Amino acid sequence: MLYEKATKVLYIDLATGKIEIKQRTDLAIYLGGVGLASKLLDETMRQELPPLAPEQPMVLAIGAISGIYPLITKTVAMFISPLTGELGESYAGGRLALALSMAGYDAIVIRGKASRPSYIAIDGGNVEIKDARPIWGMDSDVVGQFLRDSEEGSGKRSILRIGPAGEKMVKFASVCVDTYRHFGRLGLGALMGSKLVKAITVTGDKTTEIKNFKEYFRAYQTIFKSVTETDLMAKYHDLGTSINVESISALGALPTKNLTANHFDNAEQISGEAFAEENLVRKLACTGCPVGCIHIGQFRRKFDDGYDYESVSVAYDYELIYSLGALLGISKTDEVLQLIEAVEKTGMDAISAGVALAWATESLIQGIVTEAETLLPLSYGNTENYYQAILYLSARKNAFYQALGEGTRFAGAKFGGEGFALQVAGNEIPGYHTGYANLVGLTVGARHSHLCNAGYAVDQSLKTFDENKAVNTLFDEELERCLLNSLVICLFARKLYTRETVLKALNATGYLLTDDELTTIAKRIYSMKLRLKEKLGFDPRQVELPQRFFKTPSMNGLLESSIVERMINRYAEKCSELLAEKI
Repeated sequence: MLYEKATKVLYIDLATGKIEIKQRTDLAIYLGGVGLASKLLDETMRQELPPLAPEQPMVLAIGAISGIYPLITKTVAMFISPLTGELGESYAGGRLALALSMAGYDAIVIRGKASRPSYIAIDGGNVEIKDARPIWGMDSDVVGQFLRDSEEGSGKRSILRIGPAGEKMVKFASVCVDTYRHFGRLGLGALMGSKLVKAITVTGDKTTEIKNFKEYFRAYQTIFKSVTETDLMAKYHDLGTSINVESISALGALPTKNLTANHFDNAEQISGEAFAEENLVRKLACTGCPVGCIHIGQFRRKFDDGYDYESVSVAYDYELIYSLGALLGISKTDEVLQLIEAVEKTGMDAISAGVALAWATESLIQGIVTEAETLLPLSYGNTENYYQAILYLSARKNAFYQALGEGTRFAGAKFGGEGFALQVAGNEIPGYHTGYANLVGLTVGARHSHLCNAGYAVDQSLKTFDENKAVNTLFDEELERCLLNSLVICLFARKLYTRETVLKALNATGYLLTDDELTTIAKRIYSMKLRLKEKLGFDPRQVELPQRFFKTPSMNGLLESSIVERMINRYAEKCSELLAEKI
């Protein structure tokens, strides 16, 4: 907590019901966030046990200055991923970071398994494990409404919950946070389901008085004006990330129909502009953010004869349009929103669900699996059947969907078709096929995501491809994001929160640090994550990449596996050099 020497950690043991609050004076060196969460994961995980063993922890953490500056709005979750078997790292916005701060906690560690379906209610120092049997089996949106009606704290409360997919332990099940935000990737929802935790509510009334208000206000105003009076964040407010759909497709970098193509002929029909003109009804922001990047689209759905319709609202962005649009050959905005809604209410990561269904479609086309297994004829562009398949997948309806719920890598290995299973180290790919930096970045990234090191942006920024320059840029970006994620800054604001700005924000609130000290903190965090991954058996040089990545041209042409291998080896060397430093 701000101005406090100790880091306040809430420990919850579901098996025994024991609640413990510890004041840790040894954790300030991480600035909170991903560093703090990684340290707590390292202390409490059982590397010899499977990811869903009751003993395995889930850790939530906020940053040292969460809630008092614009766009420092995220909460990090660290866990052992049930999808990949190694480090799980996910982020969510909404109201959660501020709620945790007002509840008085820098981090929460949850271990054990409840004796019955339960939800955790945190209200400052009052922590209860309550009966969730009445809401077990319910969709995520229904659970949210139930808890809004039954728990106090409206307006300052955050609600986390899982859907049926989490209960069934689909390995890429997500956690919904405050309706429109998520811990999406790597299967935190499955971990909660394995612990019989349906939901978590967080509220509190703790306030913090800023000591040097004049200096803080100057720093705040500088940041606020950069957000609201420059073009730095305009893209995210106007059309949001969906603005990228047409441009990425035009570059030949948009994975389409399970990456059998690198552009979508109908990209214009599901572009950010198309969604804005046809479906956009509202823009929302995470608590403490003036941008409003959450774009809400609405579609009508008939629910009975006699012209009875309901209007359904869901959030959309580039990654969802890619995974549930272009990747599945869907070319109507309403239909993309229908699939997003199905994924949302069942509680699955949209990227992984879309990739899994794209693999299933191609497997059916190639005769690797049969319609008796898929239960209906999956084909690109068939929204109605994809909607039903999402329900089958979340329910793990039969042996085929049981396997698919283990992840695309698992399904490819079981049925065949590994060569076109679009995953890297077990995590289904985001919406880019830009070139070498992207593919290498997904492989070496701490969470195998474009949000680790922005390899897709490196590919687009290099006028002339240079292996070493690309590797060095990936490494430096990953290192810098460890720092930003220690404060849990929204990565949309990464160009705004330069080192100079970060130092001003910290110094104004009593964290008197230098640029060199920030670099040391970033290295300390990245080193810890690398050691965690090593403990869990990960080696980027052992990752087997599907051949589809080398058969469908990227925006820079066909990729050569030998170049990717050299780059991965070079990156691994740089990691070894970092681990050898005395930090």
